[in-house]
Parts: sequence; C-alpha cells; structure tokens
Amino acid sequence: MTKSKGSNQVRDFQEDMQWMRHCLQVRLRNYIGGKSEALPKCPKTSACREILSHELGHQATDAELLLFLLALSPHYQAESLDNIFQQYLDNRGDFPQLGGVRGKKFRGFLPTGETAMFLIAGNFPVARKEVYNMLSAGHPFHDRQLLWLGEVPDGEPLMSAPIIVRHEFVERSLYQIDYLPRFSMKFPAKHLSTMLTWSDLILDPSTLAGVREIANWLKIRDQIKSDKVLGKRVKPGYRALFHGPPGTGKTLTATILGQRTSQPVFRVDLSMVVSKYIGETEKNLAQLFSKAENKNWILFFDEADSLFGKRTSVRDAHDRYANQEVSYLLQRIEDFNGLIILASNLKGNIDKAFARRFQSIVHFPMPNPSQRLQLWKQTMSPDLPFANEVDIMQLAREYELSGAEIVNILLYAYLETTAGGKKEIPLQTILNGIRREFRKAGRVS
Repeated sequence: MTKSKGSNQVRDFQEDMQWMRHCLQVRLRNYIGGKSEALPKCPKTSACREILSHELGHQATDAELLLFLLALSPHYQAESLDNIFQQYLDNRGDFPQLGGVRGKKFRGFLPTGETAMFLIAGNFPVARKEVYNMLSAGHPFHDRQLLWLGEVPDGEPLMSAPIIVRHEFVERSLYQIDYLPRFSMKFPAKHLSTMLTWSDLILDPSTLAGVREIANWLKIRDQIKSDKVLGKRVKPGYRALFHGPPGTGKTLTATILGQRTSQPVFRVDLSMVVSKYIGETEKNLAQLFSKAENKNWILFFDEADSLFGKRTSVRDAHDRYANQEVSYLLQRIEDFNGLIILASNLKGNIDKAFARRFQSIVHFPMPNPSQRLQLWKQTMSPDLPFANEVDIMQLAREYELSGAEIVNILLYAYLETTAGGKKEIPLQTILNGIRREFRKAGRVS
C-alpha cells in the first residue's frame, strides 16, 4: 500500500465513522424530540464498504455497513459512543432501547443487539427484522465469523447480548494488518515460516506433482466453489496426507506451500489438543477449527498418528470414547473449508476412514543419489568449503541420508571445524557426522 493510498483510506474511514455517529445522533433526536428526521446518506467514497463487501462476498448494504461501523466503534475510539449519549441523554434516566454493556476491563460503552436495532431500524418492524437476520445464522456476518452476538443469561432477550467482532477482522479493517493468532491453550498451533523457497525443494518428481496439485487447489478453490455443477458436489475443503520417513521434507514442504500461495501455515501441537479427559479432545479441536474457519489458513498436523490413528475394537469405556474422538474428527475435517495436511511416518498408521477422505496422498521417499547430491550442494556453506579430499558425489552415492540428516551433518561439521580453527571441512569430520546420524536413527554405518 502506498503512503497516499493509506492516508486516503484512513481519511475515508474517519468519514464513515462520522456518518455512523451522525446517524446515531439523528436517532436520538427523533426519539427524544418525537421527530421523523431521515438518516443521512452514506459517503459516496466509503473505504469501509469496500473492505466489508470483500469480507461478506457481496456488495454491503447501508444497514450492514452501519452494523459494521457500530461494532468497530469501541475499538476505533473508546469514548465515541459515550460522548454522544452524554450529549443527548444526560440526566434523562435509563433508555433500555439503547442497550449496551460495560466490559470487565474496558470501561466504555459496548454496543449490543439492542443498540444495533435502535441505530439501524428505529421503531420500524421490517427494518428490525433485517437487523435480527444480520446477527443470526445464515448471514455472512455470522457464518464467516466476522461479528456475532455473545452469550446472554437464560431468560434474557437475545438482543441484550454484546456484539463481538473477531480480532483479526478488527486489525485488518482498522490498521490494514493481517492478524495471526498467538500460540496459546485457546489456539494450540504455531505459525510456521522459512527463509527457503519453492526452488529449494528437492523432491521426487511424483512427490512434487502431488504438492503442485494441492497448490493448484489453493489457487482456484473459489472458482471450484462457484462452479454450478462441481460446486454442489465437492466438499468445501481439501485434505492431504504426507507420509514417509522422518526428515524427508514433509513439514518444510507444507511451510513452503503456504509461502508460495500467501497462506499462513499453522502446525497443531497435538500434546495440547489430546486429553485423557472425556470430551476435552473434542472441545479443544472444536475451538481450533472454529478459530481457523474461513481464514485461508493451512492446518498442519505433524505426527498425526496419535490423533488420526486406527480405531480399535471396543473392550471398555476408554476404547469407546477413543473411537468417538476419531468419528468426531472425521466429521470435523470434512466440514473444514480450508486445507488440512496430515503428516505421518507410516501411511498404514492412519485410520482407513480418514484415508478415504483424502483428496491427495503424497509419498515422501528417501532421496535418491541424484537428489542427495543436490541436497549436499544446496546445504554447503560458501564461507567454509570442503577440503579437496571430500568427494560429495561419492558421499551422495554411498550414504542414504534424508535432507534433515544432511543438514545435521553439515551443522556438526561446521561447528567442529570452526572450533578447531580450520578453514576447510575435512572428510573425517563429515564421516563422523554421518556416523552420528546413523546411530541416532538406529542404523549401522
């Protein structure tokens, strides 16, 4: 975004907010003075309408724009709504029609469904129904989790609930920042990033073809969804299984795939998801999927066997609830409208019911000698070259190593050589590093 474009957008946003406040003032004057003044028209240039239309998937109406601005108002300027109410309602008592609540830490006025009714609909029943529909399931506000009504105590009116706006929606709208959630118990997934690029991937041709298929889906999924025939028959998301030995590039490929398509990749921490307590695993997963829904995020489940493993015969209550978890997962990953990648060292460890639901199963084999040679060349440091005695073609041909193992060997060699004050990496240091990796993997060199 250029500086001039950014400053224009901020100015337009201020005009939009001023329009919303003006509308609220008109409603208050009408209510207090018994007038019938019409609401002012929306500014011709509306930065907010453009943002909102993109999020909703259709041209936003004035009513939708007013609701959006009302919900954003406390985040934009904490005292703005309070100032208006004090101006018109000072010493006039309570007005239940305005709704509103106070937060636990935020001391300003937080709008509720009743506030939206008052601002947008006034006393017009048809318009009030429109507001109700905007805050209900079936409207993009609710279904895309842009904004929704919070919880209310049993027996109290639904519209007395506060309007909640998704945090990333606030940051993207007000500050043009792409919000990424922090790793926490509420979102047990870490954002993956890498300095490597697509050209750094050294994969078997069949593996690369499978990864490209996923990248193609990410690019044209909206086109598939809008297809008159295919869109009705194909489920909204995409599910892929990466399987193969450790260190063959499953995690790196998922990360670069997100980088190439400009979509954040989150690796789910299964230790924080799986719980021994009945119902907790499902609850944790529901929270995770809900947070990631409609975000164009990629969820990566590494070592997925622990969560997506085979169901067992039912011998006791524990087995029954474990199988229920798998059944819940089957239903939930099918409903998720984004990309889910499961990674496993062994394809056979994944429950067959999941395997049937994968659009793509990609095998990551150990690299062949030619690929290993590329990996050796890619990973060598130009600042610390190999000694003349080192023949990397021979290393690639004789030692079956994964990409991760080659990186570990060269890191070991770099540390040993630098600590010894040498300017070149000798062959023996590399061979020592290879033996270390073989011992770690339980192999004999």
